[in-house]
Amino acid sequence: MSGETPKGPTTAEAGIARRQARLAAVQALYQMDLAATDLNGVVHEFKTVRFGTEAEDQTVAQADPDLFEAIVRGVVTHQRVIDPPLDAQLAAGWRLHRIDAIVRATLRCAMYELTQRPDIPARVVIHEYVDVAKAFFELDEPKVVNAVLDKLAKKTRPQEFGRGKPASE
Repeated sequence: MSGETPKGPTTAEAGIARRQARLAAVQALYQMDLAATDLNGVVHEFKTVRFGTEAEDQTVAQADPDLFEAIVRGVVTHQRVIDPPLDAQLAAGWRLHRIDAIVRATLRCAMYELTQRPDIPARVVIHEYVDVAKAFFELDEPKVVNAVLDKLAKKTRPQEFGRGKPASE
């Protein structure tokens, strides 16, 4: 019919776009870490080559480009705030720089969202990044991501878990 306004993405499509943006952000940080790729270059590459209907890798083709960019830039900008609690939460004898680069990127993205994106519920952040870890690993890594994020979410957002005020207040 004429006169109808075009519909935006459905809730399911928006969820897929956010999930793919998170997966792409982990891939971008991994690429930056291993290949010493420039932040602006990797953001441009993903937004112009890896996203969209013509993209080869359909696992990130529908990614929300704004969320992707916010996460990647946010991790880089806030890394000095993000890394210390992650480092402290790892098992004794382990340091963030020693763990697998994909796990490190996954934890950094999740910690960015936990600390800088209060509009996204902590449980959603945990669930989404455990799923990201499962996209790369089949064994213990998703369990490690879940355990670390669960503990950090309860520390950074205790009110969402019925525990009062955040530790920083």
